[in-house]
Amino acid sequence: MHPLLARALLALALVLAGGLLGGWAGQAWHEAAPGVLAGAVLGLALFGAQDAWRAGRLLQWLRGPQDEAAPRDTGLWGELGYRVERSLRQRDQALRSEGQRLAQFLSAIEASPNGVVLLDAQDQIEWCSHVAADHFGLDPQRDRLQRITNLVRAPSFVAYLQGSVAAGEALILPAPRAARTLSVTVRAYGDGQRLLLTQDITDRERSDAMRRDFVANVSHEIRTPLTVLAGFVETMASLPLSDVERQRMLALMTQQTARMQALVADLLTLARLEGSPRPATDQWVDAAALLEQALADGRALSGGRHRIELSLQAAGELAGNRGELLSAVGNLVNNAVRYTPDGGRIGVRFALRDGGGAEIEVSDDGPGIAREHLPRLAQRFYRVDGSRSRETGGTGLGLAIVKHVVQRHGGELAIDSEPGKGSRFRLLLPPARLRAAETLPRRDAATPTLPQLT
Repeated sequence: MHPLLARALLALALVLAGGLLGGWAGQAWHEAAPGVLAGAVLGLALFGAQDAWRAGRLLQWLRGPQDEAAPRDTGLWGELGYRVERSLRQRDQALRSEGQRLAQFLSAIEASPNGVVLLDAQDQIEWCSHVAADHFGLDPQRDRLQRITNLVRAPSFVAYLQGSVAAGEALILPAPRAARTLSVTVRAYGDGQRLLLTQDITDRERSDAMRRDFVANVSHEIRTPLTVLAGFVETMASLPLSDVERQRMLALMTQQTARMQALVADLLTLARLEGSPRPATDQWVDAAALLEQALADGRALSGGRHRIELSLQAAGELAGNRGELLSAVGNLVNNAVRYTPDGGRIGVRFALRDGGGAEIEVSDDGPGIAREHLPRLAQRFYRVDGSRSRETGGTGLGLAIVKHVVQRHGGELAIDSEPGKGSRFRLLLPPARLRAAETLPRRDAATPTLPQLT
């Protein structure tokens, strides 16, 4: 039944009940008419009182927190209470859904490696991600509603927010409380609000600096022999030379050409190492044969000027690329030959590591290297003594190649040196790269494995 019809029937019933009550009160039939009228009035009063009571219940519920259900009355007030309650519940559900979506959105922003700060029209912080807080040294909760220029006071940053930098252009800014470099970008949105985006570009800046240094070093290394060659060519073309002078110039030109060829070859080797996948672990190389070949090349370069010795403390095979491993060991041996004075000793040792894996060591009793140079020794073109390195024929890339090779095989390069006490370079390879045999008797360190080449 429709609520309005039910309400009308209820009112009629109350009026009739009041009329009967009034008739009984009249004590006689001829007095029924006044009684009916009085009863009708009384019925309407009762109906109005009941209606007011229901309305009061609904009003009291509306004034409260609406935690409980609305009064379940019949009629208009019951229908009104139900519909109001349903609207409130739908509103609450919509707010919860919006809150959940907002929380998910903020969680997604928090997962980003970039920082985000929401600023109002007065540059006050409305919300700040933890990454941005770390970049600027802020507290995401404590610093809310604070002007960001009161917390980040770098002049360039303040000027950037004031619009002195071209729109859309990023600001490169040192991090306020850490040795990092930040890229800061501002975007406008909403009603005067702004979105502040931060990105840590420390590694990118370092890579760019290394790339610039590399290009500059390569240009310098190639320009030097080219200048020498150009000078010799001009001299031979413009001046009359004797046969002895001509032969001397041709020898120097050949030397500079060989130097450029070695430099280009090392550059190509580095490019190949950086651009190719890691060596497979199912290709095995005999360690003894590998070291003997490297020592043979080293003895050829030494020409009998050094005592080169091999010590095999174990037999085994190494998993990896034979050419790369030979290049790494060969570079270490050749460096030892170049920098060890005549008559010095150069040792190459293969052994098993206590914690598993293998160790290839190349040591010498040369002049040694100061401690402050060791961390940068494997960087490209880094030289302890640049002029002396060029005199020995080095390109400055040998140790960089060694480091790349051993890292590609899952190992590391360890360097120990002290001025006046020689140097020790170790290739530490992991257990996965070793297939060891039974330990061999240690060879006499004074007896070289191969005859000296002179």
